[in-house]
Amino acid sequence: MVDKVEKVEEKEVAKKAPAKKTTAKKATAKTEVKVETVKKPRSVKSEATAKPATLADAGLKVAKTAEKKPVEKKEKPVKDAQGRIYATGKRKTSIARVWIKAGKGSITVNGKDYESYFRRPILQMVINQPFGIAKREGAYDVVATIVGGGLSGQAGALKHGISKALALAEPELRSVIKQAGFLTRDSRVVERKHYGHKKARRSFQFSKR
Repeated sequence: MVDKVEKVEEKEVAKKAPAKKTTAKKATAKTEVKVETVKKPRSVKSEATAKPATLADAGLKVAKTAEKKPVEKKEKPVKDAQGRIYATGKRKTSIARVWIKAGKGSITVNGKDYESYFRRPILQMVINQPFGIAKREGAYDVVATIVGGGLSGQAGALKHGISKALALAEPELRSVIKQAGFLTRDSRVVERKHYGHKKARRSFQFSKR
């Protein structure tokens, strides 16, 4: 009986011993995995983002960027094929397209002479103001087409267009014309009608009874 008990104990010890070895192997495997994760190399930057190896390479890059030239803007020609200078003038709701050319001083508006188109002497004086200030009376021929507005607005638009065309024809006259205020577009326009009023400011007639 004693021998049987001893054999049973030896078997139990033998069974327990290899179990300890496997646990030890598992532990070593875990430690090895940990070591491997620690030893993994860090991510390396790509060659494109890497810094230049030498100062010469950096100099080459700077030279390449300096070689790029800005795009040159093409300036519009001042005169057309007939030697005329074009400008646009505006006043109120009128728009005047003006062409000027060296000549005897004739002014044509919508196919008519300006004196027959603008009958009022004040409007004729307004049109001739740019030539008077620049001292160029009778030096240029003017051809204009005007659209929109009344005679007063059309005369102001023509004056604005002639002033701009003169400044393009002779740039040295620009300061004189600008000081007179002829190059600035007159922004005054009729005020809109408001609610509760007959017009912009005019009220309806008030009745007491």
